[in-house]
Amino acid sequence: MKRLNIVCSMFMMFFFVGLSAQDTEQQEPKQEGHTNQNKFRQMYMEFATPNQYRTASGAPGPSYYQNEADYKMDIVLDDKNSVIKGEETITYHNNSPQDLEYLWVQLDQNIRKKDSPSLIKDGEGMAPATTPERFASTYLQEPFDGGFNIEKVAANGKDLKYTIHETMMRIDMPQPLKAGESYVFDIKWNYNVNNHVTNRARSGYEFFPEDGNKAYVIAQFFPRMAVYNDVEGWQNMQFWGSGEFALPFGDYEVNITVPADHIMEATGELQNRKDVYTKDMMKRYDQAKKSYDKPVIIRTQEEAVAAEKGFSEKTHTWKYKAEMVRDFAFSTSRKFIVDMMATDVMGKDVMAVSVYPKEGNPLWEEWSTRAVASTLKSYSDHTFQYPYHKAVSVHAKNQGMEYPMICWNYGRPDEDGSYNDRTKFGMISVIIHEVGHNFFPMIVNSDERQWGWMDEGINTFVQYMAEQEFGEAYPNAIPGLDAYPSRRGQPNKIVPYMKGNQDYISPIMANPEEVFQLGNNAYGKPATALNILRETVLGRELFDYAFHTYSHRWMFKHPTPEDFFRTMEDASSVDLDWFWRGWFYTTDNVDIGIKEVNKYYVTDTPTEAGTEMLKRYGANPEEIKALYVVTEDDASFKPEMKDQALMDNPTLNQYMMDNFSEEERKNIKAPKYFYQVVFEKPGGLVMPLIVELTYADGSKEKRTYPVQIWRKNDDVVSKVIPSNKEITNITIDPDLETADVNVDNNSWPKSQNKSEFDEFKEDAQD
Repeated sequence: MKRLNIVCSMFMMFFFVGLSAQDTEQQEPKQEGHTNQNKFRQMYMEFATPNQYRTASGAPGPSYYQNEADYKMDIVLDDKNSVIKGEETITYHNNSPQDLEYLWVQLDQNIRKKDSPSLIKDGEGMAPATTPERFASTYLQEPFDGGFNIEKVAANGKDLKYTIHETMMRIDMPQPLKAGESYVFDIKWNYNVNNHVTNRARSGYEFFPEDGNKAYVIAQFFPRMAVYNDVEGWQNMQFWGSGEFALPFGDYEVNITVPADHIMEATGELQNRKDVYTKDMMKRYDQAKKSYDKPVIIRTQEEAVAAEKGFSEKTHTWKYKAEMVRDFAFSTSRKFIVDMMATDVMGKDVMAVSVYPKEGNPLWEEWSTRAVASTLKSYSDHTFQYPYHKAVSVHAKNQGMEYPMICWNYGRPDEDGSYNDRTKFGMISVIIHEVGHNFFPMIVNSDERQWGWMDEGINTFVQYMAEQEFGEAYPNAIPGLDAYPSRRGQPNKIVPYMKGNQDYISPIMANPEEVFQLGNNAYGKPATALNILRETVLGRELFDYAFHTYSHRWMFKHPTPEDFFRTMEDASSVDLDWFWRGWFYTTDNVDIGIKEVNKYYVTDTPTEAGTEMLKRYGANPEEIKALYVVTEDDASFKPEMKDQALMDNPTLNQYMMDNFSEEERKNIKAPKYFYQVVFEKPGGLVMPLIVELTYADGSKEKRTYPVQIWRKNDDVVSKVIPSNKEITNITIDPDLETADVNVDNNSWPKSQNKSEFDEFKEDAQD
C-alpha cells in the first residue's frame, strides 16, 4: 500500500504539471497564430506530389516512362584546321503518353559563339593583379568564334523547319509525333574546335608547341536531343556554362575519321580494332585482357614519340558502337601512349584503360590505370555492378570531365618527370571522381542542368569512400600516411564554408547557375552531408542498404531529388525530413555547445525550492515523503551530502525496503553523482547530440542522444546524467563528426584555447 501511495502521489504531481500548463494557455490573452516552423515538420510543401510516374516510396511508378534517342554518325576531324564535320541520323522514340508537337535539340557548342550572352552574363571589375594569360584573353584577344554551323536539317530527304535560340534548336515536324511512335531525321553540321587550355572549356584540344601536335578531347560535338519527361516536359533550359547536361539514353553507331597516325579512345566498343591497331598492339591488347595485377603498355612511349614527327596525310576511320548510353565522347592524337589492365568487377571482366602523352609520364604509367580499376570495384560495391566493358582515363591539362566509359583528367609532372604528393593525389582523386561519374549521372541519370548536386555531390561522396579504399588497396601510394588524404567528404573540411559569409552561400537545392561557390555547394557540402548521414545519423548498415536501393531503382532512369530523399527514408525506416530540409534547403550550420553543468546531491531534508514546487502542484509537503536535490550553491546544501551514499538516505532506503525484494535490491545500481547538463544550439541545424564523458579515473564513455532531443525546444535542452564516477570533462562531438562550426563551446570545463601569440612563444622556446 505504501508503494501505491507514493506512485499515486508522483502521478498527481505530473498531472498537476499538465493541468497547470493547460490552464495557463486558457487564461492568457489570445495571441496571433503562426505557421509550423518546427525543424521536424514533414516536407509535403517542398516535395512534389507522388503520382503514377513517381511513387511516395521513391521508386518509379507503374506509368514511369522515358524517351530515347538513337544516333548514327559519321564524323571527320580536320586536324590541320581544327574543324569537326559531322552528319547524324537521329531516331527519336516517343515513349511518353503525350503527342509531341516539336522536338528540342541541344547545341551546347553555341556557348562559344561570339555573340553568346553567356560571355557577358557575370558582373566584372578590374582586379588589382592578374596573370598575363588572363589579361590577354580578357582584354587583348578577340573571343573565339565557335558554335555549330547547321548545314541541314531534314527528314525523308525533305528540309525541316527549325529555329535556333542560343544553345537550343526547335525542330518543327510536319505532324505531331504520337505517343509510342518514333521519328527519324538528319542533321549536318560543322564547327571550329577550341583550345580548351586557353579558354578553360570542357572539350577541345591542347596544342604542344614543342612538336607541333594537338591532343583532342572532344565532347558536346554533335547536336543532342534534350530530355522530355514527366517532371519538366522538355528540359530546354539554356546552357550557360555551370549547369551541365540532361540527356536521354539511346544506342550509338559512330564512325570517326582522323589522321592514320592518331590513336583514339571513345565511348562504346571498337568494332574494327584490327584495322586501326598494329600487329604488335594487337598482341599486347590480348595480353592485357589476361593481366589483372599490372597494366600492359599497348602503344609505347617510343612509338608515340616516333608518331609525333609523322603528320600522316592518310586517314583511318574508327568505328564504335554503344548501347544504352546517354552521350558520346572521344579523344584522339598521334601523341598518345595507351595502357590497359583487366579488372574483375563482381565476376565480370572490365578493361581499365589509360591514354596519355609522354608529358604525363612517369606519373600516369604508374597510377592512372590502377586508379581506374580500383574505382570500378569500389563504386560497384557501393552501388551496382558496372555494366559497360571498359572505362578510360584520358590525360588532359587542367581538365576533369566525364562521359560514358571515358573521361578527361589532369595531373602533369614537371618537365623532368618529377612530381610531388599534391600532383599525385590530385591526379588519382580526379580519376576516381571522373570514372565514378559513370555511375552518377551516366547510369543513374539525374538532370544536371537543374540539380548539380545530384551528380557532383553524390559522386563526390562515393569518391570519398573509393579514395579511402584505394589507400587500403595501394598502401605504397600513401607512404607515411594513415589514410588517403581526401580533399572533400570529411566533416571538418566543410566547416570554413559552412561558417562563411551568408551573403555568398546558397542552399544545395539551388540551380548551379545561381550559386556563388559551386565547388562547395554542389560537391563538398552534399558529399559531407551524405557522409554524416552514413556515419553518424543512420549508421553504415542502414545507409548502405538504402543507397544500394536508390542506385538499383534508378539505374538507366531519370531520378529527381525527391526520388532520392524518399528512397533513403523508405529503405531505412528513418524519417529524415529534418535532415534534408536543414542540409539541402537552407544555409544553416551546425553549432551545438554546453551552456552549463550542475552537480546535484540527493537529500530527504526539505528545501525551499522543493517545497514550493510541491505546493504549486497542489501537494502537501508534510504528507509526501519526497526526495530533494541541491547543488553546492543552494542554501540547503551541507558538506556531508558529498560523502553520503545514495542508499543511506533514510527516505529512499525505506522505500526500497518496502517495495523491492532482497534479490531486486542486490541488482540496484545506485549512482553517486548526478549532473544536469544544459546544451544549447546557436546553429540552425538540428543534429544528434554526441557527448563524451571523461571520468576522474581517466576512463571515457561516449553517449549519443537522437536528433529528436531537439524536437520540442530548438534552443536549449538539458539531460540528467547519473554516474557512479565523478565526471571531470564533458565534450560534444569529440571526433568532429557533425561539421560543428564552433568548437569553443563544445567542452566543460570550457577549454582555454591558446592565442596565436602564445603558440608562437611556445614554438620559439622549443
